[in-house]
Amino acid sequence: MTNLLEQEKREQTSPITTLPFPPVTPQHILNTSFHSWYPRFRSMTPKARLIPLSQPFLDYLRADGIILPPEHKSSTSDAEDSGYDDEGSDDASADTELDPSESWADVHAAIATTIRDLGGKVVPKLNWSAPKDATWIATTNDMECRTPNDVYLLLKSSDFITHDLEHAFDGCVLPELADDALPHVPYHLVLRKAFNLNPSLEFRCFVRQRRVIAISQREMNHFDFLFDLRDRFGRLIRDFVEDRLVAGFPDENFVADVYIPPPHEKVWLIDVNPWAPRTDPLLFSWLELLTLEVPAVEEGKESSQGLPRTETQPGANGDDGREEFVRLTIQSRATCPAFSEYKHEHELEQEVQAPLGTEGDGDDESSAGSEADADVDADADSETIFVPEFRLVNRDDPEAYQFSATKYSAHKLPKDVVDASLAPGGMKDMMDEWKRVMERQQQESDTDTDSDSGTKYRAMSDERC
Repeated sequence: MTNLLEQEKREQTSPITTLPFPPVTPQHILNTSFHSWYPRFRSMTPKARLIPLSQPFLDYLRADGIILPPEHKSSTSDAEDSGYDDEGSDDASADTELDPSESWADVHAAIATTIRDLGGKVVPKLNWSAPKDATWIATTNDMECRTPNDVYLLLKSSDFITHDLEHAFDGCVLPELADDALPHVPYHLVLRKAFNLNPSLEFRCFVRQRRVIAISQREMNHFDFLFDLRDRFGRLIRDFVEDRLVAGFPDENFVADVYIPPPHEKVWLIDVNPWAPRTDPLLFSWLELLTLEVPAVEEGKESSQGLPRTETQPGANGDDGREEFVRLTIQSRATCPAFSEYKHEHELEQEVQAPLGTEGDGDDESSAGSEADADVDADADSETIFVPEFRLVNRDDPEAYQFSATKYSAHKLPKDVVDASLAPGGMKDMMDEWKRVMERQQQESDTDTDSDSGTKYRAMSDERC
């Protein structure tokens, strides 16, 4: 018994070496794919269109290099009737006639049509990720696309898109299958109607066991006006997620990105992310989120806001409209008129008999009061109201004023290069050292080549002998 107690004590005091994540399955990753959750929450999501992607188009995205389809295809008959011939015309025509979209012409046409239907400007993303890290290559330095080629340029230049294509199930616990095969991913191109999204009004909320446990600011800069709106935004987000998202999402743990545009009365769902280490916890740490103690709420009891739980059901005609109702717990004695009249008469009788009371009456009254206080304290202890922490970037935080800083690692320089640029003559010293390293590697390569050649020559001589 003593050994068991000592072992349990060691386990409690030993440091955590790995994050206590629940097993992340491929099905959980698929549930957070846009094509999976969008049909359920379409009425609360900005307007978007989904285009199924064919295998030739996926091969085009995975291929090295960036070759864009021609903007305007010229007919071969015009070229034949022009009567103009030149020595370099063959090479020039070969370059201009190269069209990678011939094998996925249906996808190309669907993208062009969708852009026109959504007003001429769209924002692309794949099943999970948007090419935010590739905006540097766009002429407008943002993700707004006006032509299919704008879409292809962003997708092929993004490491985030490559991750969706090649590493979607990294870190997942595979089910017990005979061949450990990964599930098929029905890739879709998501084209959202472009609108003026204010990044300061986008927030990330963390849902564990179907309860909002934390909310974080999405844009890592300080916005002073958010602190006056924090309580209001917190209530809006909790009501939206717990009353509308939780019931329709298949997993009990997930991370949702929401947006509250002016006049700050409606919450929009922007994205759903997996409850996995790949999702950025922003102003929190995953250790905080995984070890946070949250009191459980029984079914039919009060919500996490301490308010009567509001439930929603689909409309009777199957449309997107929802009927809302509030579930109240009614105590019949407290609301019964007969009990109220009896209680009132009893209080009046006690007031009349108080001056004529005996010592025993005083003791009974004090004991009754103490019992009532004990009941109130017990009720207060049993009603634990949990309000998730809502973190914003404070004025003195290191992230407060990084408006011009690069956000993604693909855009950043190595620390050695940055340090060298700050020191006088540092760049020259670094380049000289780099040159010496390259020369040393070249010499070692030449030495290995000479030794291999000498060995081969001696082997040939031995064969002649």
